[in-house]
Amino acid sequence: MPTTPTPSPTPSTAIPTAAAPGAWPDLVSAALLGAERRTPPVAVRDGQTPAAALLDAAAVGTVRRRSALRPAPAAERPAPAPADPRPPLPPAARRRLALLLADRAPGSGSRRGTDPDLTELLPQWLAAADGRGYRAPEALLPALLDAARSRTDLRPAALALAGPRGLWLARLNDDWRFALRGIGGPLSLPGADAPEAVRRLWEEGLFAERVALLTSLRRRDPRAGLALLAATWATERAEDRLMFLDSLGEALTPSDEPFLEQALSDRSRNVRTTAAELLSALPGSALAARMAERSLVCVRLARPAPGDATATEVLVVDPPGACDAGMQRDGVAPQPPSGRGERAWWLGQLVEATPLDRWPGRLGGRSPAELVALPVAGDWRTELHDAWCRAAVRQRHADWARALLGAPGDPGQAAAELAPAGSSRDLTKLLTVLPDDERAGWVSEFIAVHGLADAFRMLGVCAVPWAEPLGRAVVDALDIARDAGSYPWSFSGVMGLAERCLDPAAADRLQMLTAVTDEPEGASPGSGGYWSEAFQRLVGTLRLRAAMHAELAGEAS
Repeated sequence: MPTTPTPSPTPSTAIPTAAAPGAWPDLVSAALLGAERRTPPVAVRDGQTPAAALLDAAAVGTVRRRSALRPAPAAERPAPAPADPRPPLPPAARRRLALLLADRAPGSGSRRGTDPDLTELLPQWLAAADGRGYRAPEALLPALLDAARSRTDLRPAALALAGPRGLWLARLNDDWRFALRGIGGPLSLPGADAPEAVRRLWEEGLFAERVALLTSLRRRDPRAGLALLAATWATERAEDRLMFLDSLGEALTPSDEPFLEQALSDRSRNVRTTAAELLSALPGSALAARMAERSLVCVRLARPAPGDATATEVLVVDPPGACDAGMQRDGVAPQPPSGRGERAWWLGQLVEATPLDRWPGRLGGRSPAELVALPVAGDWRTELHDAWCRAAVRQRHADWARALLGAPGDPGQAAAELAPAGSSRDLTKLLTVLPDDERAGWVSEFIAVHGLADAFRMLGVCAVPWAEPLGRAVVDALDIARDAGSYPWSFSGVMGLAERCLDPAAADRLQMLTAVTDEPEGASPGSGGYWSEAFQRLVGTLRLRAAMHAELAGEAS
């Protein structure tokens, strides 16, 4: 018997509502094409236009997306979010965070005017809030996670502020899954007085929680943290073993040596390499002794012939002729990168892993500064000094770092001379070995003599806020650049650092620089006005930073 055809549904009832899975892309397409050209994929009520129905559906969909809920079949209700016992932000600081998150999209164009760049202040605000132990307002968690998703540099501080509730929310939205892979801030971690809770979290927790737990335990009790890791080491994935090893480096102790020696035989090459690097950072380790035995015979001191008053002592380098199995087990990579000779490559790795305190005894009892000053025979000076630089960074050896950096005020010592062509040394990393005050003083003297051209990365590793001598040196160098008649855009990177790193208390003193000055002969047209804008923005940013810190301290309403 023929059936009666079912009538075609009208547009008002045929198309699913915005609650259906996958409806959001359809809403976007309809909005882009217009309701007149494409029927919106929503139900249209009586007396309602398609355009109005589309806007209503978009509003509902936006709320669902921002609250981490996606249209889907009904499922088990998630467990309540965990408690976060940290204190809430003061009201003024909460309003400031909302403003910073709302203005997180970077601007465009080379000329910024006089307004502070809020996107550059957000990392500093987050660090300051974390330092005071605050928790993020629940209503701002979605915006905070969105900001961390789009800017990886924000993630550690943003996840720290978001805390356990941020991780709870991230489990409900795939866009925020990155939070479950990284290390957040102060999670609700069990302490040493709750061993069963520690064991359960280590065995059942998310990777981020496990890394945070291991790091926390290592800070309190390095042996307990190592025992926790050793208990499950054989069953961990290679990439997880590598991350766990990295976390050991923060609180490395001699008692870690047996575990790291075993890791030298790990099936993952990256794990083996990292274990070797950690062992070489322990000057008393057996690996460091083996490396010293190999490298010390490669460098010797050649004394002048008796009676030859014109000759000077020189260092003679004889690199290893092969990379044997023992060297490879201790982390020496046998295959050099393109453009590097094998013997030079092996030598650099051996010297880098040798305790620096062994060299004076091998080379006539000379100090690090005296050894660095000695000429090196042949073309080995750069290779040898580069390896010493890497060793000074790895071993955090301040005396060797000072010797390799030299005097910053030497007029002939620009960055190009400090790191000659073909060198792999990183002066910025060497500076990090020095104490904060000494580092700031070195960079300020360097800028006073050489200007800002080679100082950008050096400034980036100085403690914030900059010490007064360093801040003064940077501002003086910028003022000299203005007097030379150039445009401020050539120094935009340094100016941006100054906005973030100068002491906010310097704002009133710098006010005089905001005036438009007479342009010198031959100056770039309009440079005086542009410099005035740049200094106005600098002063305004410093005052805004001062206000932000006052708000976080609860001193502003």
